[in-house]
Parts: sequence; structure tokens; C-alpha cells
Amino acid sequence: MKNPNNSWMTAAPAAHGRGRPCVITRRATFSASHRYWLPELSADDNRARFGPCSLAPGHGHNYELIVAMGGPLDADGMVLNLSEVKHAIRHEVTGQLDFRFLNEAWPEFDLERPEGMLPTTEALCLAIWRRLAPHLPVMGLRLYEQPDLWADVLDDSMEAFLSIRTHFAAAHRLARPELSPEENDAIYGKCARPHGHGHNYLLDVTVRGRIDPRTGMVCDLAALQQLVADLVVEPFDHTFLNKDVAHFATTVPTAENIALHIADLLSGPIAATGAALHKVRLQESPNNAAEVFAESPQLGMAPQALEALAVG
Repeated sequence: MKNPNNSWMTAAPAAHGRGRPCVITRRATFSASHRYWLPELSADDNRARFGPCSLAPGHGHNYELIVAMGGPLDADGMVLNLSEVKHAIRHEVTGQLDFRFLNEAWPEFDLERPEGMLPTTEALCLAIWRRLAPHLPVMGLRLYEQPDLWADVLDDSMEAFLSIRTHFAAAHRLARPELSPEENDAIYGKCARPHGHGHNYLLDVTVRGRIDPRTGMVCDLAALQQLVADLVVEPFDHTFLNKDVAHFATTVPTAENIALHIADLLSGPIAATGAALHKVRLQESPNNAAEVFAESPQLGMAPQALEALAVG
């Protein structure tokens, strides 16, 4: 019998899923070049601040763009017609940027204008958002400048997420010293063997912050990369974590604990750069990874969009 308080349980589904919510993604690529050079700085200051990125006539990347869009299904069973999505992205973005010099492609990056900013990954991602949002129900954008550097934008504000990827090789043994060998074997299996085993770890570090309206940066990328290298990669690489990293003398070096320790090491130094550590993701093997969110209040931020972009 129909329950009037739970009518949704017996209501017939709409034809072709009409009205049900869904998130879709579309991938697009383009190749473009850019140069980091601020006219108000001297040549020496530009070289000191931007390093090789300041060299004329610039350098290029093969960019990969992931667009997440959401909404209810229409009568045809689609959030959007993908042909229309493809056309909008090509017309508003890739057709204008492919094989172009970004500093001259869009007025946002005209540095002779006071409001012009450098075409960094995060600034370009924001500019793409603002051009696509009037045409598509955008929930989030991810822009890969290269496989180990990408930015995410979730709205029209100046806030963005910047992620870098690096790696290190290390060995570990999973065992609690207060337990017997049999008890450790029961918990950790092969990972409790006394001589340990190793992994090639992939480490993703994501920071959040406001895009500087002139430099186009959430933080100094070179400084961020150096922090991760100095505080994590150098002390962890080619070590036996249990014996060579003091923290793991008393803490089992599971992927979860390693990721947590990395987050603890990085939070303060990253805050000093003007950004906030958002997330650490440590991939131990193709099948295992651990993620630590350093900003618990941010866990509720548009998760559908972030998850869709991550899958993309």
C-alpha cells in the first residue's frame, strides 16, 4: 500500500530519467605558450622571481582541460547535449588559445593594463571559467599544465587550488612493537615480515588560496616545490622509514600515517607562503592510496565537482 509520507518510494520514475541530477565531464586539449615577465620589475628582478619562466620568447605546454557540469536530466536523458558542450568549449576556449601565445591571446593577460595578470595555470583556469560559465552549467574546472602540475577552480571568485606531484622511493615494515609476531602477522600479513618491503610513492600536494591579481599565482610555485623537496622528498627518499625517519620509530608507517605526517610537516611552512595546505594524497601502489584533508571546514566544498574532476 502506498505510504503518503514516502510517496517517492512508489512513484513511477520519469521517462528517460528526466529530472534526476547528474554530473558530467568533458575533456579538451590545446597547446599554447606563455612567459612570466612583469613590466614594472627590472630584468634582474624578473629573472630572480620567475627563473627560467622569464626567458624570452617564452615556453609552451600541452594543456589538458577537464570541465565538470551538473544539472537534471532532460527528456532525452542528458544533462546537456555533448555536441553543444564540445562546440562551446571550442568556440570560447580552445579555438582561441590553441597554438597561441597566452600573454597576447586574451586581454586578461595583457600586462600593459593595470588589471592584467600573468597567464599562470591557476589564472588561466579562472579565465576559462569566466568565459565558459555564461554558456555551460560549470561546477568545476581542472587545468593540467603538465602531468605534475594542475589547478582547480570551483567558482568565479579569485580562489583556486594548485596541485603539484612528486615521488620518492622508500621501504617500511608494518608492525606494532607491543604486539607479538603472530599478532602482527594477523593484522598486517606480508607487510609485517621483519625485513620490510618497498614502494615507489607518488605524492600529490594541493594548496588553496586567492589568486594574486598581478602575478596570477596562489603562491610562489618554485617555493612550494622546494618546500616539498626539502621537507619530504629529501628526508624520505631511499630510506627505511621505520629506522631512518624518527617519527616512524614509534608510529606504524602505513600509507595513512605517512600522509598524515607529511601534512603535519607541510601545513606551517605552506601557510608562510600565503596559501593553505588543502590536501595530501599519497599513492603507495597502483591499488592503494591515502588522502588527508588538512582543512576540515573545506570538506564540504562542492564535492561532486572535485570528485568528477579527479576522475577526469
